[in-house]
Amino acid sequence: MGVDVMRPAFNLELQYRVIMLTREDWTKASGAPPAVKGFVWFTDGSQMREGTGAGVYGQSVGRQLSFSLGRDATVFQDDIYAILACVYEIQSQNR
Repeated sequence: MGVDVMRPAFNLELQYRVIMLTREDWTKASGAPPAVKGFVWFTDGSQMREGTGAGVYGQSVGRQLSFSLGRDATVFQDDIYAILACVYEIQSQNR
């Protein structure tokens, strides 16, 4: 009797790069610093009176999103949700 088995295949090649810029890098030029190539996204998770929220802005594509996650979410959860929203937006643009 045959067995239906699939061996896992791992692709550990990084598909992204994180750049930490200094204040001087940002103030030298208007828009994104010249050192940044590709998609530029900003995320923010914050506490508000109504609860917590997350915001996403894609500078290179001119896309902005904001989410209210209610009273029970933490700012950390808001930040994670914002990062996942960026990933989803980038994936949907590359299809």
